[in-house]
Amino acid sequence: MAIVKKRLGDLLVEHHVISHEQLQEALSEQSKTKRKLGDLLISQGFITEQQLIEVLEFQLGIPHVSLFKYQIDPAITQIIPESMAKRYQVLPFMKDGSKLMVAMADPLDYFAIEELRMTTGFKIEPAICTREELQRSIARHYGLRDSMNQMMIDLPSAEDIEETEITDEDSPIVRLVNQMVQQAVHLKASDIHVDPGENNLAIRYRIDGQLRTERHLPKQMQGFITARLKILAKLNIAERRLPQDGRIKMQFDYKMVDIRVSTLPTIHGEKIVLRLLDLSTGVKPLEQLGFNGRNLQVFREMIERPYGILLITGPTGSGKTTTLYSALNHLNVENVNIITVEDPVEYQLEGVNQVHVNPAIGFTFAAGLRSILRQDPNIVMVGEIRDHETAEIAVRASLTGHLVLSTLHTNDAVSTITRLRDMEIQPYLIASSLVGVVAQRLVRRICPECKASYTPSEQELILLNSHGFQADQLYRGRGCGNCNRTGYRGRAAIHEVLNIDDEMRQRITGSASVDELRNAARQQGMTGLMEDGFEKVVQGVTTLQEVLRETVAN
Repeated sequence: MAIVKKRLGDLLVEHHVISHEQLQEALSEQSKTKRKLGDLLISQGFITEQQLIEVLEFQLGIPHVSLFKYQIDPAITQIIPESMAKRYQVLPFMKDGSKLMVAMADPLDYFAIEELRMTTGFKIEPAICTREELQRSIARHYGLRDSMNQMMIDLPSAEDIEETEITDEDSPIVRLVNQMVQQAVHLKASDIHVDPGENNLAIRYRIDGQLRTERHLPKQMQGFITARLKILAKLNIAERRLPQDGRIKMQFDYKMVDIRVSTLPTIHGEKIVLRLLDLSTGVKPLEQLGFNGRNLQVFREMIERPYGILLITGPTGSGKTTTLYSALNHLNVENVNIITVEDPVEYQLEGVNQVHVNPAIGFTFAAGLRSILRQDPNIVMVGEIRDHETAEIAVRASLTGHLVLSTLHTNDAVSTITRLRDMEIQPYLIASSLVGVVAQRLVRRICPECKASYTPSEQELILLNSHGFQADQLYRGRGCGNCNRTGYRGRAAIHEVLNIDDEMRQRITGSASVDELRNAARQQGMTGLMEDGFEKVVQGVTTLQEVLRETVAN
């Protein structure tokens, strides 16, 4: 297929997708950053990726492919080296005689096409693919293969390992670890698990809350990978009997990624978990946290109180810290002094004094909270209330004119009150200090690329009707390359927002039961986690299965 050689910018202006002024602005930015023009136009919001695909497909006749529909022969991917595939963002997916069909994010990159032709000896037939699907496919089909193969060839014995093997950027071990992390970033994984087994080493990624095994590596690689990760995280390589915690910062594709590293000795060696935090995403405004209209208004009123305690509750990985940071960012103005005590500090907020606790030297949440109260704060954020001492200091602080924000592990909003009672906080102190509680969970979003409507079953209708909802149609994802065939991409929060009003305070002081408190909260207008989830099901954000999976225990 012959392609008319046109520059992308001229093509988009010619078809009135962008203005000449927008093109000049993007070209000016390109001269500074050296990024591809298409990527810049999309990041600046001048065009969408779908608009770009449509222009190239309909105006130039470049086919658009969905790679997940193809069973790609590994022999075909070996035609183009991994380094070249990643450099030019290309993936060969079909061969026909002397022609090689290649998926590209930028099929107008004529230099890349010519380079591929000279390297492979094939006539290159470009096709356009979304960048996200392409990155996922490259990660899946190349992944760690080349580095693993090279590492197996060059692998020294554990006794003969030299420092350069795990510090030299060109060594197979270093490339292997870098690719493992880079692949996780491309797949938008929140965690990487390096799990030692008796005969192999499993690499597992947690994506949208679900853990899946990405691949198994030979057992003899375990020591080298563990050593490399420990060096990056500034941990003690020689210490294999005790758990250790560290931190790594790495940059991939113009994104800075903060990685928390945790090691744990097991019978088969050290298990390592890496928690990935994409610093480029920043802190979300309150409006983007997924609150419905009523809950957003109540939450905003609660965090704007001059004093009191606001608690965010839920299990690990339910987005509590994200909600806390958004609240802090909303309150971060010039005339207030905000101090946080965290374990660890995740996002760095300009204008906020953030303190990292260190229990090893006795600097606990309670000690940190006691110290920062002498720093004249208006607003205090405590990463987590774990014990009676921290809870008591937080309550006293709120009663002396401070707004205290923190998290707690409870199943729902109302049981937070009984949890504080269990921590031996007197009911009258809870009633006086607590201004509100937000319980939340994260559910997987339906993939927008393969979202489709369907007629709900009788059981689904009965379930929705029993909670006051009606729907003629619901939505689910069919599965595509953008969502790795799961039907889900990304996550959304569901909430339960409890406002402590005068009536609720009287009930708390009177040591009312959980059921009595819950009934009073519902009369007040509180929406339960399940109801908020069902509302998002009817809106087409998520599925019934997801909501039930997260809330059925409640």
